Amino acid sequence: MFGRLSIATFAYHDVTDRPAETGFQRPAAVPYKMPVAAFRQHLDAIAAAPYRPALITDIDLTRGGRYLLLSVDDGARSALVAAEELSRRGWRAHFFITTGRLGSPGFLDAAAVRALHAAGHIVGSHSHTHPDIFRELSDAAMRAEWAESVARLSEITGAPCVAASVPGGDMSDSVRRTAAEAGLRYLFTSDPTLTPRRKDGCWQLGRYCPKVGTDAQYIGRLARFEAWRGAMFVRRLKEITRRALPGVYRAYVRYMTDEQAG
Repeated sequence: MFGRLSIATFAYHDVTDRPAETGFQRPAAVPYKMPVAAFRQHLDAIAAAPYRPALITDIDLTRGGRYLLLSVDDGARSALVAAEELSRRGWRAHFFITTGRLGSPGFLDAAAVRALHAAGHIVGSHSHTHPDIFRELSDAAMRAEWAESVARLSEITGAPCVAASVPGGDMSDSVRRTAAEAGLRYLFTSDPTLTPRRKDGCWQLGRYCPKVGTDAQYIGRLARFEAWRGAMFVRRLKEITRRALPGVYRAYVRYMTDEQAG
């Protein structure tokens, strides 16, 4: 057993051959709408690694070891396709739901969320309305986003909602603190890091977000706990650019998240 705790998490979004029929219809979503065949290739590459996908609630985060997790963001209708592919392998994952979209075209309804929970997956929050730069919200707005989403998911599943992923994946102390205040114990970002950190009673975990063109062999390397340093370097370069040019970044986000532009 490895002495240091390392958790490799993959964050998928839409798994679909009909991208116009599921999930967010905005430019930012297009690179993450993965064809089913490509998703299967990724799962094959993960299966070839020595670690089977686990659930965060089954891991003792105070001890060492290597673990691999899978997650699916947004709560799009295609989440059921991803769940079906996982069930063929006997794998479970973390499905993070944008509760404000429940029952709307292209997204899951409450019955589908209950089915994911009944199948043994973790159903978690992806906020209520999916604010595009979550960390720039006021603390009050963050609390409202988490509280509404957590309450809705708990009502649907009949179980506490203890995990969430941050829309856009960007963290701040306020994001983590308000999540903890809402009762969330695990908060997933889009930083491709392996080492969980605990603060304010909440564990912060990184993830790698595959895109349509992400090579399955690269996924296999990551699943073997290789190449994470390079992935983090790329993420850090993007973050430096965002912080150096905040106005440009906000304008870019406005365009990329415009449903009419999709």
